[in-house]
Amino acid sequence: MSRRRTLGTKKKVALLVSAAAVAGGGAFMAANASNASPATANAQTRSAQDSTVCQGLATAVGNNQRFIDDQRANPDAQSEARIANREAVIAEIGRQQTASGCTAGESAAGGSAQDSQASQPPQAGQGADQGADQGGGQEAGAGAGQAGEQAGGAAPSGQQVCNGSTVTLSGEAGAPAASSNQFPVGTRLKVTNLDNGKSTTVEVNSVSGSCALLNNAAFEQVREEGKFLIRRALIEKVG
Repeated sequence: MSRRRTLGTKKKVALLVSAAAVAGGGAFMAANASNASPATANAQTRSAQDSTVCQGLATAVGNNQRFIDDQRANPDAQSEARIANREAVIAEIGRQQTASGCTAGESAAGGSAQDSQASQPPQAGQGADQGADQGGGQEAGAGAGQAGEQAGGAAPSGQQVCNGSTVTLSGEAGAPAASSNQFPVGTRLKVTNLDNGKSTTVEVNSVSGSCALLNNAAFEQVREEGKFLIRRALIEKVG
Protein backbone atom coordinates (compact mmCIF):
# COMPACT_ATOMS: atom_id res chain seq x y z
CA MET A 1 0.00 0.00 0.00
CA SER A 2 2.82 2.37 0.91
CA ARG A 3 4.64 1.54 -2.34
CA ARG A 4 1.56 2.38 -4.40
CA ARG A 5 1.37 5.79 -2.76
CA THR A 6 5.06 6.38 -3.49
CA LEU A 7 4.62 5.43 -7.15
CA GLY A 8 1.54 7.59 -7.36
CA THR A 9 3.49 10.53 -6.00
CA LYS A 10 6.26 10.00 -8.56
CA LYS A 11 3.76 9.92 -11.37
CA LYS A 12 2.20 13.12 -10.15
CA VAL A 13 5.59 14.81 -10.03
CA ALA A 14 6.38 13.61 -13.56
CA LEU A 15 3.06 14.90 -14.83
CA LEU A 16 3.61 18.27 -13.19
CA VAL A 17 7.10 18.54 -14.70
CA SER A 18 5.73 17.69 -18.15
CA ALA A 19 2.96 20.24 -17.81
CA ALA A 20 5.45 22.89 -16.77
CA ALA A 21 7.64 22.08 -19.75
CA VAL A 22 4.71 22.36 -22.13
CA ALA A 23 3.63 25.65 -20.58
CA GLY A 24 7.16 26.99 -20.74
CA GLY A 25 7.48 25.99 -24.37
CA GLY A 26 4.20 27.71 -25.19
CA ALA A 27 5.31 30.87 -23.45
CA PHE A 28 8.61 30.76 -25.35
CA MET A 29 6.82 30.36 -28.67
CA ALA A 30 4.42 33.18 -27.82
CA ALA A 31 7.33 35.44 -26.93
CA ASN A 32 9.07 34.59 -30.18
CA ALA A 33 5.90 35.29 -32.13
CA SER A 34 5.51 38.62 -30.35
CA ASN A 35 9.10 39.57 -31.09
CA ALA A 36 8.71 38.54 -34.71
CA SER A 37 5.65 40.71 -35.28
CA PRO A 38 7.54 43.96 -35.87
CA ALA A 39 9.84 42.24 -38.34
CA THR A 40 6.86 40.79 -40.17
CA ALA A 41 5.20 44.21 -40.29
CA ASN A 42 8.38 45.77 -41.62
CA ALA A 43 8.67 43.06 -44.26
CA GLN A 44 5.26 44.05 -45.60
CA THR A 45 6.48 47.53 -46.59
CA ARG A 46 6.71 47.46 -50.37
CA SER A 47 8.55 49.57 -52.91
CA ALA A 48 7.46 50.77 -56.35
CA GLN A 49 9.13 47.72 -57.89
CA ASP A 50 7.01 45.36 -55.79
CA SER A 51 3.53 46.72 -56.41
CA THR A 52 1.55 48.59 -59.07
CA VAL A 53 -0.15 50.53 -56.28
CA CYS A 54 3.19 51.63 -54.85
CA GLN A 55 4.52 52.47 -58.29
CA GLY A 56 1.52 54.66 -59.05
CA LEU A 57 1.85 56.57 -55.80
CA ALA A 58 5.62 56.93 -56.23
CA THR A 59 5.04 58.25 -59.75
CA ALA A 60 2.56 60.80 -58.40
CA VAL A 61 5.20 61.98 -55.90
CA GLY A 62 7.76 62.21 -58.71
CA ASN A 63 5.44 64.22 -60.96
CA ASN A 64 4.72 66.74 -58.21
CA GLN A 65 8.36 66.95 -57.17
CA ARG A 66 9.38 67.59 -60.77
CA PHE A 67 6.90 70.45 -60.95
CA ILE A 68 8.32 71.91 -57.72
CA ASP A 69 11.87 71.64 -59.08
CA ASP A 70 10.81 73.46 -62.26
CA GLN A 71 9.21 76.23 -60.22
CA ARG A 72 12.33 76.66 -58.10
CA ALA A 73 14.54 76.74 -61.18
CA ASN A 74 12.32 79.32 -62.91
CA PRO A 75 10.47 81.23 -60.17
CA ASP A 76 7.87 83.93 -60.69
CA ALA A 77 5.48 85.83 -58.45
CA GLN A 78 3.23 82.80 -57.90
CA SER A 79 5.88 80.11 -57.52
CA GLU A 80 5.96 80.19 -53.72
CA ALA A 81 2.21 79.53 -53.48
CA ARG A 82 2.36 76.77 -56.10
CA ILE A 83 5.26 75.06 -54.35
CA ALA A 84 3.43 75.15 -50.99
CA ASN A 85 0.37 73.61 -52.67
CA ARG A 86 2.35 70.80 -54.26
CA GLU A 87 4.28 70.09 -51.05
CA ALA A 88 0.94 69.61 -49.29
CA VAL A 89 -0.11 67.25 -52.10
CA ILE A 90 3.10 65.23 -51.69
CA ALA A 91 2.45 64.96 -47.94
CA GLU A 92 -1.05 63.61 -48.64
CA ILE A 93 0.31 61.06 -51.11
CA GLY A 94 2.83 60.03 -48.46
CA ARG A 95 -0.05 59.23 -46.12
CA GLN A 96 -1.64 57.16 -48.88
CA GLN A 97 1.66 55.32 -49.34
CA THR A 98 1.78 54.45 -45.65
CA ALA A 99 -1.85 53.30 -45.62
CA SER A 100 -1.18 51.10 -48.68
CA GLY A 101 1.88 49.46 -47.13
CA CYS A 102 4.26 51.29 -49.48
CA THR A 103 7.50 53.09 -48.67
CA ALA A 104 6.43 56.56 -47.56
CA GLY A 105 8.03 59.36 -49.54
CA GLU A 106 9.29 57.10 -52.32
CA SER A 107 9.49 58.92 -55.65
CA ALA A 108 9.62 57.52 -59.16
CA ALA A 109 9.92 59.04 -62.61
CA GLY A 110 6.61 59.31 -64.42
CA GLY A 111 5.24 59.87 -67.89
CA SER A 112 7.24 58.98 -70.99
CA ALA A 113 10.09 60.27 -73.11
CA GLN A 114 7.58 62.60 -74.74
CA ASP A 115 6.87 64.19 -71.35
CA SER A 116 10.53 64.92 -70.66
CA GLN A 117 10.98 66.45 -74.12
CA ALA A 118 7.92 68.66 -73.80
CA SER A 119 8.16 72.35 -73.03
CA GLN A 120 9.62 73.14 -69.68
CA PRO A 121 9.53 76.44 -67.76
CA PRO A 122 9.89 79.35 -68.05
CA GLN A 123 6.84 79.13 -70.32
CA ALA A 124 5.17 76.32 -68.39
CA GLY A 125 6.08 77.84 -65.05
CA GLN A 126 4.96 81.41 -65.61
CA GLY A 127 1.64 81.62 -63.82
CA ALA A 128 0.25 78.44 -65.31
CA ASP A 129 -0.79 76.86 -62.03
CA GLN A 130 -2.80 79.77 -60.69
CA GLY A 131 -6.07 78.29 -61.93
CA ALA A 132 -5.70 75.38 -59.51
CA ASP A 133 -3.80 76.97 -56.65
CA GLN A 134 -5.25 80.50 -56.58
CA GLY A 135 -8.70 80.03 -58.17
CA GLY A 136 -7.88 82.10 -61.28
CA GLY A 137 -7.24 81.15 -64.88
CA GLN A 138 -6.04 84.17 -66.89
CA GLU A 139 -2.36 83.99 -65.99
CA ALA A 140 -2.49 80.19 -66.15
CA GLY A 141 -3.84 80.28 -69.67
CA ALA A 142 -1.04 82.55 -70.83
CA GLY A 143 1.79 80.45 -69.40
CA ALA A 144 0.45 77.04 -70.37
CA GLY A 145 -0.63 78.27 -73.79
CA GLN A 146 2.96 78.98 -74.83
CA ALA A 147 4.04 75.52 -73.67
CA GLY A 148 1.13 73.84 -75.42
CA GLU A 149 1.82 75.42 -78.80
CA GLN A 150 5.34 73.99 -78.69
CA ALA A 151 4.16 70.44 -77.96
CA GLY A 152 0.84 68.59 -78.04
CA GLY A 153 -1.24 71.74 -77.59
CA ALA A 154 -1.23 72.34 -81.34
CA ALA A 155 -2.88 68.98 -82.03
CA PRO A 156 -6.33 69.20 -83.69
CA SER A 157 -9.43 68.28 -81.73
CA GLY A 158 -10.18 64.56 -81.76
CA GLN A 159 -6.57 63.51 -82.20
CA GLN A 160 -4.84 61.00 -79.95
CA VAL A 161 -2.10 62.68 -77.91
CA CYS A 162 0.47 61.80 -75.23
CA ASN A 163 1.31 58.53 -77.01
CA GLY A 164 3.06 56.10 -74.68
CA SER A 165 2.32 58.09 -71.52
CA THR A 166 1.14 56.38 -68.38
CA VAL A 167 -1.47 58.21 -66.30
CA THR A 168 -1.51 58.68 -62.56
CA LEU A 169 -3.04 61.06 -60.04
CA SER A 170 -1.80 64.45 -58.96
CA GLY A 171 -3.13 64.06 -55.42
CA GLU A 172 -5.09 67.31 -55.71
CA ALA A 173 -8.68 67.64 -54.56
CA GLY A 174 -11.59 69.38 -56.29
CA ALA A 175 -13.90 68.62 -59.18
CA PRO A 176 -12.56 66.27 -61.89
CA ALA A 177 -9.76 68.03 -63.78
CA ALA A 178 -6.34 67.50 -65.31
CA SER A 179 -2.98 69.23 -65.39
CA SER A 180 -0.47 69.10 -68.22
CA ASN A 181 2.88 70.37 -69.44
CA GLN A 182 1.73 70.29 -73.07
CA PHE A 183 -1.79 71.70 -73.20
CA PRO A 184 -3.02 75.18 -72.26
CA VAL A 185 -5.57 75.74 -69.53
CA GLY A 186 -9.07 75.17 -70.88
CA THR A 187 -8.10 72.26 -73.16
CA ARG A 188 -10.45 69.29 -72.82
CA LEU A 189 -8.91 65.82 -72.72
CA LYS A 190 -10.62 62.45 -72.83
CA VAL A 191 -8.70 59.81 -70.87
CA THR A 192 -9.61 56.15 -71.35
CA ASN A 193 -8.25 53.29 -69.24
CA LEU A 194 -7.87 50.50 -71.80
CA ASP A 195 -7.64 47.89 -69.05
CA ASN A 196 -11.21 48.43 -67.86
CA GLY A 197 -12.80 50.52 -70.63
CA LYS A 198 -13.62 53.44 -68.29
CA SER A 199 -13.13 56.98 -69.54
CA THR A 200 -13.46 60.54 -68.31
CA THR A 201 -13.41 63.90 -70.09
CA VAL A 202 -11.75 66.66 -68.10
CA GLU A 203 -10.49 70.18 -68.55
CA VAL A 204 -6.86 71.17 -68.03
CA ASN A 205 -6.71 73.73 -65.22
CA SER A 206 -3.01 73.84 -64.32
CA VAL A 207 0.50 72.81 -65.31
CA SER A 208 2.19 69.61 -64.12
CA GLY A 209 5.31 67.64 -64.95
CA SER A 210 3.47 65.21 -67.25
CA CYS A 211 1.55 65.26 -70.52
CA ALA A 212 -1.67 64.49 -68.65
CA LEU A 213 -2.11 64.16 -64.91
CA LEU A 214 -5.54 63.58 -63.34
CA ASN A 215 -6.62 64.95 -59.98
CA ASN A 216 -8.11 62.60 -57.41
CA ALA A 217 -11.74 62.92 -58.53
CA ALA A 218 -10.93 62.36 -62.20
CA PHE A 219 -8.64 59.44 -61.48
CA GLU A 220 -11.34 57.72 -59.42
CA GLN A 221 -13.58 57.72 -62.49
CA VAL A 222 -11.19 55.56 -64.52
CA ARG A 223 -8.99 53.69 -62.08
CA GLU A 224 -8.95 49.98 -61.38
CA GLU A 225 -9.63 49.06 -57.76
CA GLY A 226 -6.48 49.26 -55.68
CA LYS A 227 -4.32 50.76 -58.44
CA PHE A 228 -2.82 54.23 -58.70
CA LEU A 229 -1.29 53.91 -62.14
CA ILE A 230 -2.85 53.43 -65.61
CA ARG A 231 -0.29 51.73 -67.81
CA ARG A 232 -2.50 51.43 -70.92
CA ALA A 233 -4.17 54.78 -71.45
CA LEU A 234 -5.70 56.40 -74.50
CA ILE A 235 -5.62 60.21 -74.28
CA GLU A 236 -7.49 62.31 -76.83
CA LYS A 237 -7.76 66.05 -77.26
CA VAL A 238 -11.48 66.76 -77.61
CA GLY A 239 -11.67 70.51 -77.21
